[in-house]
Amino acid sequence: MTENPNRLSLIDTAKAISSGALAPQEILQSCLDRISEREDGVGAWMHIDTDGASSVARNPPAGPLSGIPIGVKDLIDTVDMPTGYGSSIYTDHRPAQDAACVSLMRNAGAVVLGKTVSTEFAYFQPGKTANPHDLNRTPGGSSSGSAAAVADYHVPAALGTQTAGSIIRPASFCGVVGYKPTYGYLPLTGIRPLAPSMDHLGVLTRTVADAGFLASILGRRPTLDIRSSTNDSLPKIGFCQTRQWHHADATTQSLLSYAATKLGKAGATLRDIALPLSFETLADAHGLAMDYEVSFTGLFDVTNHPDKVSAKFRERFDAGQKVSSSDYDAALSMAARARVELRSIMGDCDVLICPSAPGEAPLGLEATGDPVFNRIWTFAGVPCINVPGLTGPNGMPVGVQVVGRFGDDARVLKVAAWIQENLI
Repeated sequence: MTENPNRLSLIDTAKAISSGALAPQEILQSCLDRISEREDGVGAWMHIDTDGASSVARNPPAGPLSGIPIGVKDLIDTVDMPTGYGSSIYTDHRPAQDAACVSLMRNAGAVVLGKTVSTEFAYFQPGKTANPHDLNRTPGGSSSGSAAAVADYHVPAALGTQTAGSIIRPASFCGVVGYKPTYGYLPLTGIRPLAPSMDHLGVLTRTVADAGFLASILGRRPTLDIRSSTNDSLPKIGFCQTRQWHHADATTQSLLSYAATKLGKAGATLRDIALPLSFETLADAHGLAMDYEVSFTGLFDVTNHPDKVSAKFRERFDAGQKVSSSDYDAALSMAARARVELRSIMGDCDVLICPSAPGEAPLGLEATGDPVFNRIWTFAGVPCINVPGLTGPNGMPVGVQVVGRFGDDARVLKVAAWIQENLI
């Protein structure tokens, strides 16, 4: 038996099972042993279906994910497990069917191990999860449990969602790959909406190739599977400080500059890319539009269960009710323009790099960190990937965010994989 099979990447796990080097039961047991050892401190899981997972692992369906344990964010419906959306309102909620992404994974042979912790309705009220690198620090949010579970070797991959910075930020804080595809690339059916015009399904893994492999199955998009891809030329990378650069701490600014220099020495062509003033106001426009849509998606819960809705959620809901439809429409128009403008702004660059978060994961579990470096990209709907590999002054992970043009995910994945290889 391979030592610590729970530490294998998603692709290496698939290879080990396919070749017969490891049985699915061995992989599952290794994951369960790790969870047993660490879960009391990390708190990545809302529900673990040991019996159901064991049953599937004994005779998994054939497919590219056959026998591989995967975590599912508790914002995503599962017919055989509770789905609580991070809220006490839905503690015993049992959906009538699986979300499309869960069905796709099951059909591909995956072992759905359990439900990972989400913040309340995927907004700002934290759940119980701590950062596995330092239990006194936040793992980020809202895909808190998924990032922590992958970082702490509970599973090789997990599903997450992002409406502001809910995949990229926790991936950065926990030191894993987080991939938010182009808006609409992966199915949202069966996922609790927060702000539908900017909700994204994505994945958290330990390598960029793993992220593309899993996303290719979830979206039936074979071009995202970059395992057999080769780069014909070294990448052209735009170093984009963004209009929010002043929000990054001094160490993060230095680390991003160091990363750019290192990638340049590895052969990449580096260019400085500045964003126009419109991208500064786009971050605020995203927050306004997000609140406006939350005032609809949260209406039932605030109306019928006001005592079970957090003060943080109620604050954003109330703010959204004050947003006029004309201001909301104007915000959406800004996002649409930014999506188009980015193509020309990038010039001949394949991707941009910028911070994933202002710094290391903050101390304390009362908040999940600031999504300031994620808002504009999420609102524009463009593909983003957190690439781990940097370390902050407290020994905590710091990620590099790789951003591409709308619909250019295959290129972004290839370059991000090159960056991961050359950053570590």
